[in-house]
Amino acid sequence: QVELVESGGGLVQAGGSLRLSCAASGRTFNTYNMGWFRQAPGKERAFVAAISWSGSSIYDVDSVKGRFTISRDNAKNTVYLQMNSLRVEDTAVYYCAADRAWRGAAMRATALWAYWGQGTQVTVSS
Repeated sequence: QVELVESGGGLVQAGGSLRLSCAASGRTFNTYNMGWFRQAPGKERAFVAAISWSGSSIYDVDSVKGRFTISRDNAKNTVYLQMNSLRVEDTAVYYCAADRAWRGAAMRATALWAYWGQGTQVTVSS
């Protein structure tokens, strides 16, 4: 069992930056792969990026490549999403997720992630 709490969301102008954090409870954080998803109003929850338990593998979607960076600090039980060059279309509730299996491209499926946080709102204004 792992509990996830996101933070760092807010209102930012287009072109700006935000860093999201997801703090995990428990002593087994370093055995979980971590992911970030987002859900815009009226849309399904969509995969953004994932990082393996060791940090050695990262998978992200083309729409965020070069702008968003996922990282983790296992000593702090925290995963991060650094978001630069934000666009209006990045507006969404951002969720972190945890699971022990690394599935590559299949990790885009929300059903394959065992644990979820409550989400943090990111709003990008024009």
